[in-house]
Amino acid sequence: MTHGHDGRPDRRTIAVVVTFNRLPLLQRLLERLGEVAGIHEVLVLDNASTDGTGAWLAATPTTGETPLLARTLDQNRGGAGGFHDGLAWAIDRGADLVWLMDDDGLPEHDCLQLLLAHDYDFWGPLVVDEADPDRLVFPIRLPGRAKVVQSLQQARDRSVEGVLRDIVIPFNGVLVTAELVDRIGLPREEFFIWGDDVEYLWRAREAGARVATVTDAVVLHPSVGELGKPMMWGRTTYNHSPSDLKHYCMARNNLVNLRDYRGPLHALAFVVKTLWFYSITRPSLARLRLSARAMADGLAGEFDGHERFLA
Repeated sequence: MTHGHDGRPDRRTIAVVVTFNRLPLLQRLLERLGEVAGIHEVLVLDNASTDGTGAWLAATPTTGETPLLARTLDQNRGGAGGFHDGLAWAIDRGADLVWLMDDDGLPEHDCLQLLLAHDYDFWGPLVVDEADPDRLVFPIRLPGRAKVVQSLQQARDRSVEGVLRDIVIPFNGVLVTAELVDRIGLPREEFFIWGDDVEYLWRAREAGARVATVTDAVVLHPSVGELGKPMMWGRTTYNHSPSDLKHYCMARNNLVNLRDYRGPLHALAFVVKTLWFYSITRPSLARLRLSARAMADGLAGEFDGHERFLA
């Protein structure tokens, strides 16, 4: 067994990428992964793309000098289904560490090495807006505090020895150990999109996992719009999306997560926020109806309602 520069045994690290109909972004990401040292294999889960992704992957056996393996699913199972299957596949192929990411991220060249310089169970980089690299794409609420960190510099200023402990933004360039996967299982594939990553983080925390964000490590990511839209005179925020599919999954899965991990009062508070946002902040009777349907489905354990939004 070889050893890394810090004296710890080198661990077999497999990158897992989930993709759907974004071939140019996938090609850009795989080119970058081929330039990153320390990856033993790259596994791509294609969610039944219709833009030629499957054919391109079938003709592409490597990325740089790194072996590339791909599976095209028989139907679009969303990020949740893709990460569920991809993480299981990586573990089956002997991964000690799995580096998880969507097709639209772009890790900086030193991202993996900066992450590997630390030893946690579930840890990852800061995710910044590729058009405005000082802005965090996914604002970070520090554990136990009301403050939401919005910028890369704010995150670094609040870190201790380059680390924000007990918080990570999955699944955007995060590392997870095989040992943790063995303890807590795989992501909830039925969530399709939205909330599967949060559920996995909360499950990991409940299991006592060591969780962290390494603030020197960075993944570039396109802007995702109006995450954290202010409401109630700026006292809180709401994750509004113009996509009915995304909103349905967010409302359904977020309510389930809050009920299961934070309790009924937190779940009720989310219902109130949703009612307020689409009654006062951005009035929409259609969104109120969609929210009610999504939340009812989640509470009933019905996880196929999103399928009516799929082309």
